[in-house]
Amino acid sequence: MAASSKSLPSLKVVGSNGQISLGKQYAGRPVLIEEREPGVWLIKTATVIPDDQKWFWEPENLKSVREAMAWAQANPPRETNWDKFEKLMNEAD
Repeated sequence: MAASSKSLPSLKVVGSNGQISLGKQYAGRPVLIEEREPGVWLIKTATVIPDDQKWFWEPENLKSVREAMAWAQANPPRETNWDKFEKLMNEAD
């Protein structure tokens, strides 16, 4: 039987400033606090994605990134033939 990662409840006292400490291991971490009913809260650690980066996690964009990563893994870098490159650029003019 696998060991449970749950711990026993701990008693915390809400300070006069309305705060409680969850412990140093959570210092600086964002948390979601859901009040399920008066006096009952569910606290979860969270990862926050800034608004200007949300586009990356949209399914169609994430699919494109995954496809690009797969292509890059299947096509390792190789030395550029600059003479061939220059010829191709001159043909494009």
